[in-house]
Amino acid sequence: MFNKNKKMNAMTGLESFDTLVGKTTEIQGRMTVHDSVRIDGRVFGNLEPADKYPCTIAIGPDGEIHGNIICNRAYVAGIVHGTIYAKDSVTLSASAVVKGDIHSESFHIETGAQIDGSMLQANRQLRSSVDDKSAVHNKNSRS
Repeated sequence: MFNKNKKMNAMTGLESFDTLVGKTTEIQGRMTVHDSVRIDGRVFGNLEPADKYPCTIAIGPDGEIHGNIICNRAYVAGIVHGTIYAKDSVTLSASAVVKGDIHSESFHIETGAQIDGSMLQANRQLRSSVDDKSAVHNKNSRS
């Protein structure tokens, strides 16, 4: 799942990434991602799409993030201290540790992954928000 080039590998069906942050690299500050990135080092800051481009972010088994992640797809095998906002999906491998909330449309979680936070399905959250607003509107209409 964590290859270094951003093309689908036809033999394995695994997605790969065009930018790598190596094990010995430490980044201080916000990081913007145009397409995809794999983090094997440490990042102290948010990971965000550049100019609202869809992006894929992977945290390798040795990777560690201290900040929020905003992306289309997130693959986590390392440690995240922050909230993950993934429009399409979040995949947590058995070695993943997430200390924060996760918001996504779909989740893929292997046995052994650790989550210290809430998991919110994006469309359910939207439906709940719409239902809450409708209930308030209906209550006000009756008054």
